[in-house]
Amino acid sequence: MKKKVTKAIFPVAGLGTRFLPATKSVPKEIMTLVDRPLIQYAIDEARAAGIEDFIFVTSRGKTALEDYFDLAPDLEAALEGAGKTELLDILRTTNMDSGAIAYIRQHKPLGLGHAVSCASKLIGNEPFAVILPDDVIAADKPCLQQMVEAYEETGGAMVAAMEVAPEKTSSYGILDVKGGDGPVVSVNRMVEKPKQGTAPSNLAVIGRYILTPHVMQNFAHITKGAGGEVQLTDAIAAEISQGRDVFGFRFDGQRFDCGSKAGFLQATVAFALARDELRDDLYGYLTEMVSVDKAAQ
Repeated sequence: MKKKVTKAIFPVAGLGTRFLPATKSVPKEIMTLVDRPLIQYAIDEARAAGIEDFIFVTSRGKTALEDYFDLAPDLEAALEGAGKTELLDILRTTNMDSGAIAYIRQHKPLGLGHAVSCASKLIGNEPFAVILPDDVIAADKPCLQQMVEAYEETGGAMVAAMEVAPEKTSSYGILDVKGGDGPVVSVNRMVEKPKQGTAPSNLAVIGRYILTPHVMQNFAHITKGAGGEVQLTDAIAAEISQGRDVFGFRFDGQRFDCGSKAGFLQATVAFALARDELRDDLYGYLTEMVSVDKAAQ
């Protein structure tokens, strides 16, 4: 009988240098899309998938991220006293129960694989999810929930995947898969950031994973890979060489790369247009801007 996936790792130790100077004092993960920080989207997705234990791999300068999930009794009292019950309900969705959340420090920036391995003692002998908050996925059914439902049928390790333009494959972990038109495909091998023209496909790994505890054990036997870092892709690929199943999952939804400025702006517009109270004003403004730009040309 397969164990349920109830633990998730959130690697949030990065410096967010592409968003300087904002990230000099504000962790990238609590920068907001409309009025919710990136990390809140990740937490909500994890909760929808049945995650109960939340493990954050952090670094120095992330205390604001930790404080975000703490209680704010003064603010709650002020909202309650003012009768702002709707805002109070929204605020309380950000609270985390005592014991549900844990913080692990990654002392050196040695890569995503190293960040995940830092949480090995808290994972033990259980399957676990990994969520990269930079990858925000808009979907009717949250991406990780889709994956958990598929995992319950397949077992093994599973990575979220999407097709990317051939010229962009060198920026991703790329899958070599066996044929199949469905959402779940069997993975033959994984290549981290292949050189231009050498990618086995254009099916790229996106920041959602369901992994077995074997993956944690694999970190003891892999060396630094692409970019001189410990790659999570290499630890997952070791599962294949050891005869265990790895699957790619073509999720239903739209992914935004909020690790880039352009992707963050695109996500902000998309999520704002999805809000009833913002859609008309923003759409009108965007339409006007496009009209002005065309007239100028």
